[in-house]
Amino acid sequence: MAQRLPAAPPVLPGFTYVRPLGTGGFADVFLFEQDMPRRPVAVKVLLEDLVDEGLLRMFNAEADVMARLSAHPSILTIYQASISSDGRPYLVMEYCPSSLSARYRREVIPVAEVLQAGIKIASALETAHRSGLLHRDIKPSNLLITAFGAPVLSDFGIATALGGRGEDEVFAMSVPWSAPEIIDERVAGSVPAEVWSIGATVYSLLAGRSPFERPGSGQNSREQLKARIRRAAYTPVGRADVPASLEAVLSHSMQRDPAARQPSTAQFAYELQLVQHELGLPHTPMEVAVDEWASAGAPVDFSDDRARGPVRPAVQYESRRPTRARGGAGAHRPDEGTVLAGAEPRRRGLSMGVITAIAVGAVLVVAVAVVVTVLVVGGG
Repeated sequence: MAQRLPAAPPVLPGFTYVRPLGTGGFADVFLFEQDMPRRPVAVKVLLEDLVDEGLLRMFNAEADVMARLSAHPSILTIYQASISSDGRPYLVMEYCPSSLSARYRREVIPVAEVLQAGIKIASALETAHRSGLLHRDIKPSNLLITAFGAPVLSDFGIATALGGRGEDEVFAMSVPWSAPEIIDERVAGSVPAEVWSIGATVYSLLAGRSPFERPGSGQNSREQLKARIRRAAYTPVGRADVPASLEAVLSHSMQRDPAARQPSTAQFAYELQLVQHELGLPHTPMEVAVDEWASAGAPVDFSDDRARGPVRPAVQYESRRPTRARGGAGAHRPDEGTVLAGAEPRRRGLSMGVITAIAVGAVLVVAVAVVVTVLVVGGG
């Protein structure tokens, strides 16, 4: 099926449109340049004809989740979110020029690089889990590469609270990287399912294909993939430079029984560190926020379906400097101007300095006139 063309980019004050970056089922992503401070940014814009209460809930949750987590070095940074003049909600995010999805099918990514990326992304997921959030869409295309070459986790569009929201929970999946319990819709998301997905993603980066793909045309339909995932028969990566210990870590993460997998993404990252030690590679540190930080943030409201756009400030600022006003003595009004540090504000009326300058100027004019008159008379 042909990919649709992106919609027209929105007009955003303070941003200059550059070009489209990609399209998705619910949104388009464009490259803009921010005017101040000047930098490239990625702008994700919801499709106008799809915006409803459900999509607004997802959009608001994505913005709030990313704002809460984007201080993590391996999670994509969000700068702002609002609604464009034509009514489309949008997110302004860090621009990443590449993704691991653009590489793993066309080149052999070194084991050392895959281990480093796996530990960083697993650390980001562990931080999300400790703050009570699930990503639910871990796959290579959501692993972006920053301008400094670091992998970051993106696209929290279907994120949800740890434990679910009950009967209105949305089931969403990317089949090749989804656990059997997700495929069968027994759960909408869980930590064991995230362990499966990060394991399947690391496998894909090493193998150049998702774990349950098979060579040959007509072998990898959605239903065929689902049937293989339900059986969860692990197939080795098949690379000579992938050690048996790494195969064991990946096989452990993709066990059919959720209880048989690593108990957390932190444990998955730790086992990847042991592989690094075995191979004599530098250890990639686990960057996991402490529980005190995770519990300090305000909880994300996944039921918020308001159109949260630009609003006028509700707090009126009043100057501490008394000024004259038509309302009578002692009246105050808001300070309407910006005064540079060290500069005196302008005042109505003439100051003594101005009056003195005018007087001196008048004397000089009279003096010049007298001199001219004397010259003219004397010359006559």
